[in-house]
Amino acid sequence: MARVSGRVLLAAVAVAAAATLTATGGCAASAAARATVATPVPALAHAPRVSFATPPTTAACEKAYQIACYSPLQLEAAYNLRPLYRRGIVGAGTTIAIVDSFGDPQAAADLAVFDKAYGLPAPPSLRIITPAGKLPPFDPTNADMSGWASETDLDVQYAHAMAPGANILIVATPVSETEGVAGFPQIVRAEKYVIAHHLADVISQSFSATEQTFPSRASILGLRSAFIAADAAGVSVLAASGDAGATDYTVANTYYLHRVTSWPDSDPLVTGVGGLQYFLTASGAQTQAPAVWNDDATIGGPSAGGGGLSVVFSRPWYQDSVKRVVGSVRGVPDISLSAAVNGGAISYQGPDANNGQPGAFQVIGGTSEATPSFAGVVALADQLAGRPLGLLNPALYRMEAAHAKGLVDVTDGTNTVTFTQAGAAHTVLGFDATVGYDLASGVGGINGAYFVPELVAAATPH
Repeated sequence: MARVSGRVLLAAVAVAAAATLTATGGCAASAAARATVATPVPALAHAPRVSFATPPTTAACEKAYQIACYSPLQLEAAYNLRPLYRRGIVGAGTTIAIVDSFGDPQAAADLAVFDKAYGLPAPPSLRIITPAGKLPPFDPTNADMSGWASETDLDVQYAHAMAPGANILIVATPVSETEGVAGFPQIVRAEKYVIAHHLADVISQSFSATEQTFPSRASILGLRSAFIAADAAGVSVLAASGDAGATDYTVANTYYLHRVTSWPDSDPLVTGVGGLQYFLTASGAQTQAPAVWNDDATIGGPSAGGGGLSVVFSRPWYQDSVKRVVGSVRGVPDISLSAAVNGGAISYQGPDANNGQPGAFQVIGGTSEATPSFAGVVALADQLAGRPLGLLNPALYRMEAAHAKGLVDVTDGTNTVTFTQAGAAHTVLGFDATVGYDLASGVGGINGAYFVPELVAAATPH
């Protein structure tokens, strides 16, 4: 999920009399309150949310809250990853780095509960490192910390679910990322440590900040050193595209009334991951084609996959094939996976990640679901290639130009959002899904059995 403040807004929702959106690194409030004021700090829902003592079924979520929810088994079927698993392609020998402020000291215990519920094996290893400095003492009643703990659980569980044979490295930083520069110097330091010590093949970032909330273009350019190092080292870097559709947060914790996008997903050295809505049976079969994630009608906007045009970066060479869409600037997202709240992922969050409340299975959506899930898919490709693939974007756009079977073109939906702010209704016109690349879904979704070998082939020098 993506945090609204540009981090990834991790949304757990209860749609009943009053829907509740939970944002990890994002905002949490009733739908009505959220549409009025943005709160770009991690906090779990104040109102009832979608939670269960035992793993729910899709039918149980629909009955209790009028939204669909999906297990990792349904999503791996929707992405058609099982043919790869049967071939032994499970991410073996690879490591996924999950970068989050504060992390979650109980992430391993929470993952064990999640794995037991869904019959998943434990990862070969799960470590937590803090290369940017000592973490403050963890306080489960602190909404910011518990929000990031919830984000960490989601990231770890869905990266692991998609690549059950990959190692997981949690990279926890001591300063909360909000809007603008805050938290990013520590993130950069931590990621450069990971890259310099060859600790990961793919880095997953479930956060982003609106480009306009940084003091200047130069302030963003000064924070790119980790991505430059990753590119040189052949490490893939991913970032969530945000959860507020065509808008995002201002430094005043309101929404922009015009189109904006966020960084680091807009960085040319990063793969920006957007959001889709899937429509699945209990077995994970698709009942209709995926659409751009937009929960405005369900939750109260803005609640949709981020996407748009950068005001910082010019069009990278690999987007020349889609210059009719992006013009002279960098466009995001690059690719999209499941992120809808109505169709949210089931994640287990222990008491530490649940505002001190008992542990529970919760339904979470947003591009911070999509991003670690895609990190898992990249780990599968790294195993198949026998090496880390590095910057993925050139390969993705080659695949799009070649109409690769592994890309699922998304032609339905929009990231236009409508919301109330300061007593007035506003609509920020976004971008519609169209045939081919668009600024709502990127190159589209994935059919993993084809996508993974095609990505390897497209990323391999000829």
